[in-house]
Amino acid sequence: MTPDLVHGALELEPTPQGLRPHRLPAWARARNADPQLAMVEAQPAGVRLAFRTSATRLEVETVPTKRVYAGMPPRPDGTYDLVVDGELVAQGVVTGGRVMTVDLAGGGTALEEGAPGRCVFAGLAPGPKEVEVWLPHDETTELVAVHADAPLTASPAERPTWVHHGSSLSQGSNAVHPTGTWPVVAARSAGLELVNLGFGGGALLDPFMGRVLGEAEADLLSVKVGINLVNADLMRRRALGPALHGLLDAVRHGHPDTPLVVVTPLLCPVHEQTPGPAAPDPAAFAEGRLAFVATGDPSEVAAGRLTLEVVREEVRRVVAQRQAEDPALVLLEGPELFGADDVAVHPLPDNLHLSPAGHRLVGERFAARLPALVPDL
Repeated sequence: MTPDLVHGALELEPTPQGLRPHRLPAWARARNADPQLAMVEAQPAGVRLAFRTSATRLEVETVPTKRVYAGMPPRPDGTYDLVVDGELVAQGVVTGGRVMTVDLAGGGTALEEGAPGRCVFAGLAPGPKEVEVWLPHDETTELVAVHADAPLTASPAERPTWVHHGSSLSQGSNAVHPTGTWPVVAARSAGLELVNLGFGGGALLDPFMGRVLGEAEADLLSVKVGINLVNADLMRRRALGPALHGLLDAVRHGHPDTPLVVVTPLLCPVHEQTPGPAAPDPAAFAEGRLAFVATGDPSEVAAGRLTLEVVREEVRRVVAQRQAEDPALVLLEGPELFGADDVAVHPLPDNLHLSPAGHRLVGERFAARLPALVPDL
């Protein structure tokens, strides 16, 4: 496996078997002590192999890490999407690999080693073509090799680069395949080269994230903040404004003039007026499914507890203050992408995350709004 085939990762870690894509660089990973963020940044949401070839058969060899929740039914294998000349033409999986068992009740994890496997795409049309293989957005994937019946030539990244940071909604929770996550839907619709820094449970205004965004090569930047601050019950209103200012200061240190879109939280009924933390719903768990409830006390909002409504107010205030001297900074209200009417049509399956149809809706709306938000892109 050669690094020039890989798009969308900030770093490729050499391993005894190949390359492990990372969505955070090593220096940022060293500043993180959260096992959740360590897990999800190594899940290659938005990462793909891109090459030109005349091959009619491809075999992508990887070592996946399957995630299992103790006491819950097995999760489906991560999906690999094959895109040829811009069209999704096939999907596949890699079975086997490592197994990570997560104990939601006790908080521990256990890892069982496994062997590489292959995702096979056969019967491709003959002749030269542009090929992308999008890796699973929610399954850690160690790249071993691509086997083909014709040579592969790495494709250059020729489109404008969009670097997006957000939560599990941006990583793609509940999407059933990698090109079905809303950032990928948006990037493909708008003709952008995506770097997806959406991290399940990890959009928490970590100081190092501002530097990561500031150092990334980008023609467009976006930051969607809020839901994790509420469902982690991480901070109070007093801390939110300065923390957001700090993140944006770090981004602007590296990208003083790059278009920067700040997105307020999408609508999420359980946390609109109820603080976190979020917790697994015991009734759903007893039925063998995962859903979440908000456990905070709404009466404590006056004392500074965060809800999504409070977060939106603070984000609007910070962005409005900065726009006076930052004309490339724009605000996009999350409920314009997914609001009350949309929840009625596309309910959140686990009370927190978009459905597959919801992902497509948000991605299409984001792409449709970009020309007005960033007319010079």
